[in-house]
Amino acid sequence: MGNGVGKLDRCFAGDVSGRHHNISDPLDEGLGHSFCYIHPDSSKAYSDEFSVPFRMISGASISANTFTPLTTTLIDPFSTCTNSGSLDKASSFESSHSFASVPLQPVPGKSGPIDGGFLSGPIERSSILSLERNHGDDQLSKRGCKFHKCCLISKSLKKAMLKSNLKLSRGKKVICWPDGNSNETVMDASVGDHDEGGEEFSENRKVEWAQGKAGEDRVHVVVSEEHGWVFVGIYDGFNGPDATDFLLSNLYSNVYKELKGLLWNDKPGSAADGAPNGSVKHSDVLKALSEALRKAEESFLEITDTMVTDNPELALMGSCVLVMLMKGDDVYLMNVGDSRAVLAQKQPHLERIVEEDSNDGENNKIGAFNRVSSLAASQLTFDHCTSVQEEVERIKSEHMDDSSAIMKNRVKGSLKVTRAFGAGFLKQPKWNNALLEMFRIDYVGNSPYLNCSPCLGHHRLGPKDKFLILSSDGLYQYFTNEEAVAEVEVFNFLFPEGDPAQHLVEEVLIRAAEKAGLKFHELLNIPQGERRKYHDDVSVVIISFEGRVWRSSL
Repeated sequence: MGNGVGKLDRCFAGDVSGRHHNISDPLDEGLGHSFCYIHPDSSKAYSDEFSVPFRMISGASISANTFTPLTTTLIDPFSTCTNSGSLDKASSFESSHSFASVPLQPVPGKSGPIDGGFLSGPIERSSILSLERNHGDDQLSKRGCKFHKCCLISKSLKKAMLKSNLKLSRGKKVICWPDGNSNETVMDASVGDHDEGGEEFSENRKVEWAQGKAGEDRVHVVVSEEHGWVFVGIYDGFNGPDATDFLLSNLYSNVYKELKGLLWNDKPGSAADGAPNGSVKHSDVLKALSEALRKAEESFLEITDTMVTDNPELALMGSCVLVMLMKGDDVYLMNVGDSRAVLAQKQPHLERIVEEDSNDGENNKIGAFNRVSSLAASQLTFDHCTSVQEEVERIKSEHMDDSSAIMKNRVKGSLKVTRAFGAGFLKQPKWNNALLEMFRIDYVGNSPYLNCSPCLGHHRLGPKDKFLILSSDGLYQYFTNEEAVAEVEVFNFLFPEGDPAQHLVEEVLIRAAEKAGLKFHELLNIPQGERRKYHDDVSVVIISFEGRVWRSSL
């Protein structure tokens, strides 16, 4: 029995003749990275039968944890296209050619009046380069200060705009319920329950892909422009990298296989198997996602079982899982742990008009922003952690003979998450017993303290939906859902050609530094590992729907 993993395939999408193997130069600067995918020809795609459901994907990650080598002999998914000197970095990124990316580079400490921030991300840089080509160096020099965007906004202006926005922003309570056939949680976040034809995933069609790591976080993005689907996986690991690297190398492949006959078919042009007129039941897609995750964990725990004698630390390693699959206007979500998907939606009844003072430039900007609808934050996933009383009560009821099932606000005093991929020491006594004594818990009985039962959800995109934030929980150490949405809304208003995901990561560091009484650069000068005391690894992917041509309006 092998581990079933070699190197990470380029796209797991069938016949290699339809794949792109053009890979970006490796970006392995250790701190983090920012990347983007912008639809190349929106006018053409929106008129096609298979239209992409987004305008732009913006992503960024920052590492707080230091580099940790794999325990097992599994080949590092980042070793394929990186030089040998880069493998000991805490952060790296690679992709097919349609993604643009840059390593996070702090603005030089004395380059401006405001301490903090990174140089521009790939979206902003491409905009500046385009301007240079079209208008020459004079126009570029006028825009050069965008590389130090923090200098363009006074703190008072930004705070005023955020305060105004947050006052009127209201979130939607997430509704989850248990699936009667399993321990899974199913969530309904749909605007309307519309079943629409699911065009097939063709094995011979081109896909674009990107994958990144930052500390113990892993991000995986796969896009098919031609058939209008997107896969995003964010894996927030703990106690080592093996679980997250296994997910990165295997979960998308499993999802692709499980969706065969649902969202794609071997025969191009044919309807999905088992679905009349090509229609797809959302519940079937969600079950396919769940089954893909179940098989992935089963394989990982089999490896753990085989290698735990020589590598007992494998029993400690685990990961939170957040998966989003977007097909047309349908968004399918699966999460285990405390990573989140938060949707920003326009609220027409919250539109505001504020009197503007023509003699006050800042008030002019605030007034202009206040004419934009405030966006509400709707969490489309459910947190599985000890801060959720429902989860705490569930574990206590499953372990009534163990008064220490929840201790120090952690499961058995070890983990704050109540569901996770891997972490075998909290699932079976044999894996706990394999650990060194100092790492063992007092395992009472045989029932698992932790499970990998996901929260599953479907959402139908509509004209009110503006963008979707997918992130590991490190973002919400310093942001509420509403604050994250408001921050992106303000940023997009002020910098429509900027990188919103990078901005959120930057703001996490600014807030972490302020909380610790440090300057931005002082925080970044703290070595990785030690810097974990101030912030977690953070991975953010933002999918923008602005400019989407909705089918209902055609």
